[in-house]
Amino acid sequence: MQGNYRVAVRAQNLIKRYGELTAVNDISFDIFEGECFGFLGPNGAGKTSTMKMLSCVSPLNSGELVVHGMDVRRDQRKIKLELGIVSQSDSLDPDLSVLQNLLTYGRYFNMPRKLAQERAWESLRQFHLEEKAYQTIDELSGGMRRRLLIARAMLHDPRILVLDEPTTGLDPQARLLVWDILATLKSRGITILLTTHYMDEAAHLCDRLVVIDQGNVLVEGVPRELVHELVGEQVVELRVNPIHMAGVVQRLTDEGLEFEYGGDSLYFYGDNSVALDENSGLNGYEMFQRPGNLEDLFLRLTGRGLREG
Repeated sequence: MQGNYRVAVRAQNLIKRYGELTAVNDISFDIFEGECFGFLGPNGAGKTSTMKMLSCVSPLNSGELVVHGMDVRRDQRKIKLELGIVSQSDSLDPDLSVLQNLLTYGRYFNMPRKLAQERAWESLRQFHLEEKAYQTIDELSGGMRRRLLIARAMLHDPRILVLDEPTTGLDPQARLLVWDILATLKSRGITILLTTHYMDEAAHLCDRLVVIDQGNVLVEGVPRELVHELVGEQVVELRVNPIHMAGVVQRLTDEGLEFEYGGDSLYFYGDNSVALDENSGLNGYEMFQRPGNLEDLFLRLTGRGLREG
């Protein structure tokens, strides 16, 4: 991706602490102009902390963070003009109509009234909300509200769009519409920073991504290349009756096969999936072979246990 692409965001040795907790632990990455860059990780991994530092709403403890050549420590006002931010929370004003929410937002950026009106209507058309312009926020569905949040973030024509889990809680149709909108924005040269818990979303949208856990970057790269390198082309899932699980695990361990345990299934990657497929002694168990995917990569790196936070 490097080639002749210009760096939009550069983080070097970035650290963020909250008291005794180190939320972001000495991470570095470059984000190039016009790409969609993903931050994946379990709850509490440090994704949102990184976004907050980049958005100039939370100071970093050490390291460097530069947005289009501007330091987040010194150039916060200028950087905020470059950013369109969509947080996890719904910050729309319920006392205002859809159109008024956009126009009020435009005032924060000192946009002339006529320009704000023009861009507001343009955004409503682009995000399929034109017919809802005079309705209240409470009259919108969840998908419409998320689209309005993105439309509002784009009102001042930012160069970078920061999205923190933008499609959480949306139905499949609404998610697909948001994906289409984001693809259109990227085609216009907008740089997109995305956190998501949906692996299919990251695979569909992200040119590159990092997987973060406990404040550390585990891997960085192109999604399909990371899957090929760390998971393999094929994955085998072996469904085992819990009563038989201990014996099957012992047998496979004795045979030198590597696998991961998750609920009533065992997962085999790469060469181990091929060896398992040839193991005729397991014919009595349900076995599925499928292509490796980003979810396999994520779970292999961060574990299959439930995270709270």
